[in-house]
Amino acid sequence: MAGANCQSCGMPLIYDKEGGGTNANGSKNAEYCSHCYQKGAFTEPDLTVGQMETKVKGQLKEMHIPGLVANLLIKDIPKLKRWAKNRDSVR
Repeated sequence: MAGANCQSCGMPLIYDKEGGGTNANGSKNAEYCSHCYQKGAFTEPDLTVGQMETKVKGQLKEMHIPGLVANLLIKDIPKLKRWAKNRDSVR
C-alpha cells in the first residue's frame, strides 16, 4: 500500500489511522481510505466530485495548508477511480 492514495479523496493511505477502508466482508480495501469507504460502500454515496474537492480543500485549510498548495493537491481528484465514470461528462 506504500505510495497508494485513496481513489476517492486522494489521501495517501499511509496516513489513514484505520489502515484503509473495509469491504463488505470486513477485510481491508486497498483502494479507498476509511473516511470514504466502509463495509463495502462509500460513506457519502451521493457526494459529487466537486463536493469532494471542496471538502478536501476545507480539510487542508484546517491543517493550515496554504491555498495554492491545497489547489495543487486537489487538482487530480477528478482523475481518481471513484470519479472515472463522470470524467467524460464533467470535464
